[in-house]
Parts: sequence; C-alpha cells; structure tokens
Amino acid sequence: MSMTYRKWISQKLEKLNAIDCYSAGITPEALARQIGVNPKEIVKLNFNENFFVDRAKQSELIKELADEIDLRMYPEDEEGKLREALTAYMGVPKDYLTIGNAGDELIDRIIRLFIEKGDAAVSFAPSFAIPRLCMKRLGGEYKAVPLKDDFQLDVPAMLSQFSDKTRLLYLCSPNNPTANQMKTEDVETLAKAFPGIVILDEAYGEFADYSFVPRIREFPNMIILRTFSKAFGLAMLRLGYSVSNPELAKVLTERAPLPYPVSGFSIRMGIKMLKNMDIMRTAVAALKTERGKLIETLNQIDGVQAFSSQADFILVNTQKPADEVYQKLLARGIMLKKWGNLLQYPNCFRVTVGLPEMNAKLIEALKQIQGD
Repeated sequence: MSMTYRKWISQKLEKLNAIDCYSAGITPEALARQIGVNPKEIVKLNFNENFFVDRAKQSELIKELADEIDLRMYPEDEEGKLREALTAYMGVPKDYLTIGNAGDELIDRIIRLFIEKGDAAVSFAPSFAIPRLCMKRLGGEYKAVPLKDDFQLDVPAMLSQFSDKTRLLYLCSPNNPTANQMKTEDVETLAKAFPGIVILDEAYGEFADYSFVPRIREFPNMIILRTFSKAFGLAMLRLGYSVSNPELAKVLTERAPLPYPVSGFSIRMGIKMLKNMDIMRTAVAALKTERGKLIETLNQIDGVQAFSSQADFILVNTQKPADEVYQKLLARGIMLKKWGNLLQYPNCFRVTVGLPEMNAKLIEALKQIQGD
C-alpha cells in the first residue's frame, strides 16, 4: 500500500466519520439484555409505529404473497401495478405517482437529482432530520427557521430566506416531532412563492385533518411524500411514494440512481394492503380514538404536558429533566424518543400512540417518576 493511498484513505475516512448521521439508538433486544428482562416485556414507543394494524390479517396477506411470487426473479411490472392501485386511493392519475424505498429514500433521491453543491434548502426547526443530513452530504446549505410558539410556520421569516440559491423547500405536515399540521394558507403561500422544488412530507397524512394531494395540480413545483410505514403498518418493508406533476414524477421514476430501487415483495404487499383497505382504516380509527384518551390522561399527571396531535405520536414535555425521566423509563423497559429542549419547552419526548396496555404502563411509570 503506497503512502499516497494511506494518506488519502486516512483523510477520507476522517471526513466520512465526521458526517452527521441518523442514529436509531438502542434496540429493544439490547435494552432487554441491559435490564435483564424478556424482550417481549419492552414497551417500544419511540419510532411512530402503528401497532393497531391487525397483525393476523397482515400475516394472512404475507402467506398469500409467499405463494404468489418467485424470489429468484427481479421485479417486473410491480411498480406500475402499485401506481395503478394508488390512483383510486389518492385520486390522481398514475403518471403523478413515483414509488420509492420509503420516504427517506425519496428525499435522498430528490436532493441528489435537483441539488448541487452550493445550493441551499429552507425548512423549519424542529422537524425531520433526513433532509438536512442529505443536503449536508452534498455540500448544500440548510437554513432552518424556528417554529412559532404555537408550532406553526413563521412565514415572513421563511420567505426572507428565499434567494437565487435556494432550490429546495422542505415542509413536514403533520410535523415530526411536534405532531401538528401546518395551516393550509401558510403552506400555500410558501409553495407559491418558492423558486424551486417544494417537498411536502405527509408521512402522517392518514392521521390528519387534510391533505394537499387533491390540490396537487395547483402546485407544479410540489412533491408530496406519502408512506406505507405508518397508517398501513408496513414499516419493516420500507415502501413509500410521492405525488407530483407528471414531468417531475417521470424524472423521479426514470432517473433513479439504481435499478430496481424498491423490493418487489414490498411493492406487492403494498398492493395487497390497498386491496384490503379496511385493515388500515380500522387501525387508523382505533389509533385516533386511543390518541385522544392518551393525551387527556397524560395531561392529568402532575408535571406532564401533552400537546394535541394530528399524527400517530404525541409530543410531551415533563417538569423533571428529560435525561432523568428518560433513564428511569428505560430502567422500566419503556422506550420513548428523547428530544430534550424544543423551542420554549426544555424536557420534550416524542411518544408513539401505543395499544392501550402499552400506554397504561407508560402512564403508571410517569406517575411514579413525577411523584418521586
């Protein structure tokens, strides 16, 4: 190995290791080993998963699919068939649809296709981290304007960030982690004024009051992201899609960096879920009912504040320090997403709306911790 190569690879590895990356944190299995319990005893409320989807019915569909497919073969017409299945659900023609390996991959795909080094993106904070990470990797600038105290967009401040270098506007609604939807007039104002691509992330759209999908023809620069991970309960299969004008959809579909970017198994499972919509609709209705109960109960605990939600999770602020609460919950086998300081709230957590028995364990633990 030459000295030149050693120097180059050393410098390259140092640079790569300095990149800010997404971290999933401790796994339920690792936590179970750490505290000495069965992994089944862990209450996992940290990843916005939909536990209300009927697992038995999903298993039946998986068994059907196992008999129908040949895993030795590459995907063939799967993407086209999924787009056809989505047209009835989304109410848009199939040429408005792009299939992706979850919303994360579509964000990365959009940024790789449309952003160059030196370009800038505008968004708000706090919000989903992936767009910022993708921009940074390409050498782009990411400008995040703080949300207002009511978690709504500061439109004048965001408009002031638009320039001839801004090429991407990222709006997450319902927003992760605040769980609220942005005002329609604010989204409309920003989208129509923006001189580049607008990503409107509606990953939690099924749990919310409205969607911009029916209005997509009004916004030729907008790409709306949706996913099967949340409402449909297919988080493990990493299946997402976007809705945009046909010109953008064509580029996103045909200029993907890799052949067969999405698993044929995932796509076919998505089609089956669309053909069995009652599974999703029943789950969403049950989750929304439980969401209301959970917010009400959490707000009855001294030192706990739970905010309203249009997603499958809730933002919670505690009176006691976030680190203390987090460690005590982990010791009890309860996993939340710790955010800490968020705007004017110092001790925030993002809490998945779990099944009633899961939420009961969280509530009892919080009562004990806040009462210590």
